[in-house]
Amino acid sequence: MEEASDYSIVWVTAPDLKVARDLVKEVLALHLAACAKIIPGIESHYWWQSQLESASECQIVFKTRKALMAALGEVIQAHHPYEVPECVSVAMQEGLPSYLQWIDQETDQPPTNA
Repeated sequence: MEEASDYSIVWVTAPDLKVARDLVKEVLALHLAACAKIIPGIESHYWWQSQLESASECQIVFKTRKALMAALGEVIQAHHPYEVPECVSVAMQEGLPSYLQWIDQETDQPPTNA
């Protein structure tokens, strides 16, 4: 394993699979992340406008470089239907060198039409 503090794992929730897939397609087409996982059927409970709410949502998990976080966040904000979308990240601690190199390779590409 290798030190990986230049890389991030990003969580974004989406209201359904269509929105999640659209967000993933946009982020990956811009090479702002190397990959994304969509986890359907999560149950979220949260406060919204002083009301306790719950919803069935999808969780998206992106793997990216810290240097791309601002741009990734801008894309999520611009294309997400929520007024206040969840887009949070944590720094990776360690990773296999080959995996980290793969993230570098895939996020160091020009935008494509995915």
